[in-house]
Amino acid sequence: MDRRKFLPPFAPLRAFEAVGRLRGVRKAAEALMVDHAIVSRHVRALEAWTGITLLDRSRGAGMLTEQGAVYHARITAAFAEIANATADLMHVPDTRLLRLWCVPGFASRWLMPRLDRFHKRHPGIELEVRPSDRPPDFAADEADVDIRYIRDGSPARQERIRRIELARPAVYPVINPSFPLGGGRLFGPLDLLRAPLLHEEGDDEWRAWLAAQGVTVPSQLPGVRLWHAHVCIDAARQGQGVALGNDFLVAAELDAGALRRLEPAEAAFRPAILGSYALMAREDRWSSDPVAKFRRWLRAAIRNDMPPAPDEAGADID
Repeated sequence: MDRRKFLPPFAPLRAFEAVGRLRGVRKAAEALMVDHAIVSRHVRALEAWTGITLLDRSRGAGMLTEQGAVYHARITAAFAEIANATADLMHVPDTRLLRLWCVPGFASRWLMPRLDRFHKRHPGIELEVRPSDRPPDFAADEADVDIRYIRDGSPARQERIRRIELARPAVYPVINPSFPLGGGRLFGPLDLLRAPLLHEEGDDEWRAWLAAQGVTVPSQLPGVRLWHAHVCIDAARQGQGVALGNDFLVAAELDAGALRRLEPAEAAFRPAILGSYALMAREDRWSSDPVAKFRRWLRAAIRNDMPPAPDEAGADID
């Protein structure tokens, strides 16, 4: 069977792709520089041509039905391939702009001081970095690359999103060297329950770390919530309490003596790895020149600065 007879009219297809990507009829109309009524008419024409409802209009003008979302993901990849093929035909170089979203702590503490190395190595790539607590909506084209800290046990990977693990750093408590721990010396993890603990948006990280030490965690943990890892680190440096950190977040402060790694007087804490830093991008952009170059540079930089643990050797081959 010649499946080319299933090719729909291009204008309705293009309108539907823009609506799904930009999450709205009016936004799609602005991008296509036409009236929003024309975009709506095109989408309805595509629905009539296929016999399938693509937009769930009860939830909003840009919300896709389940079938519409599956169809949109496939045609978005096809549009990207058409654009790439046309750019190659016209000898247009790949776009030089790379839009990167990143969890704020990693961005401010580790990535920013090293970005000059990337710029020197790839001066033709314009990097746009957005620290953000929430991941981007890749389907809406908010970003090209995202770096997240993913706690162990988090939900499975998204469809059509590729992901590689960058590192699985050990997590440990840090404190200002002059901070007085209430009640005297620290003999074990239970003694930390007497100290002011510094939390991010919740106490999940401290609960997981204490559980890794064999502590039965109480229903409530003491301490203030500061939402961001780098703010917790700043508060610990200022002597406000005990924060959890890893080598990506606190290496500079440890080297400078602004923080010290907290250890019991008689026996070290158990090593605790609670999650990993990961890089994600859409499948259809994974091999684009800027994404590929940044990914390779980032992995090499991490390997040089943070040698992997023995059980991480050989991981994440893409």
